[in-house]
Amino acid sequence: MQKFRPLFRKLSTTVTIMLVPHSRRSSLNFRMPYALLGLLLLFAGVGAVYTISLTYHALDLYAMKQKYTQLTGQLQEMKSTIKSLKESESEFKRIFSLGSRKKVLDAMDAPKDDGSINIDELKLQVAESMASVSEIREFLAKERDVYRATPQGVPVDGQFSSGFGMRVHPRYGTRMFHSGIDLSAPRGTPIHATADGIISFSGWSKGNGNIVVIVHGNGFSTIYAHNTKNLMKVGQTVKRGQEIATIGSTGVSTGPHVHYEIWKNGERLNPKLFEGAGRS
Repeated sequence: MQKFRPLFRKLSTTVTIMLVPHSRRSSLNFRMPYALLGLLLLFAGVGAVYTISLTYHALDLYAMKQKYTQLTGQLQEMKSTIKSLKESESEFKRIFSLGSRKKVLDAMDAPKDDGSINIDELKLQVAESMASVSEIREFLAKERDVYRATPQGVPVDGQFSSGFGMRVHPRYGTRMFHSGIDLSAPRGTPIHATADGIISFSGWSKGNGNIVVIVHGNGFSTIYAHNTKNLMKVGQTVKRGQEIATIGSTGVSTGPHVHYEIWKNGERLNPKLFEGAGRS
């Protein structure tokens, strides 16, 4: 015990802590032993370390929460995209099961979580799938536009009365080039557009009588002449099979019929070449 007495005396020795205010008030004095001062300093150090540790953990938890929110959003986005891909896959299977190019193109308008997910791998797979789907959609859209703009079948269910090419004109009796085909039918029989397009002319045209001209795109135009009545105006859009006029015998004509022509990039084509698919 004799050895520790100097230490005890040292620890029990008092020190004076003076607080001096900036005002003129008297200073404050505190007297405490070295031992108590040491304990206070120790507690202050431990408190500071604990406070810093709590702050660090709080920041770490906040960062983890932000990351979790971000991953949750990405996961929901991936699930939504996968659902769209599955729907697209089902739709493409349905379309391509129709068996013919015509049915496929016509059908273009016919209106699970099993555990942890590797987000990066899933993103890559989704990107590849979406690129594939986009290419298929783009291809089908282009094919559909070409299909819709290409005349199909004949504009009226009538009797074939005159073909494309050189013939003896029924009124003039001389050999002349016939730039279309004639289809006879009773007066007032509906005349239908043979492809989608826009009416570029609807009116009277000398020997052709009442005439309707449709621009279809991809270089195609069709002409329907000698009508009793035109039902469409310039600028209107039409669909294949839509009624655009009625059979008549206006202009230079020997009886009720429709004179039907097909043009491609300014060149007259034989409509007989486009009869095979029929009117849809």
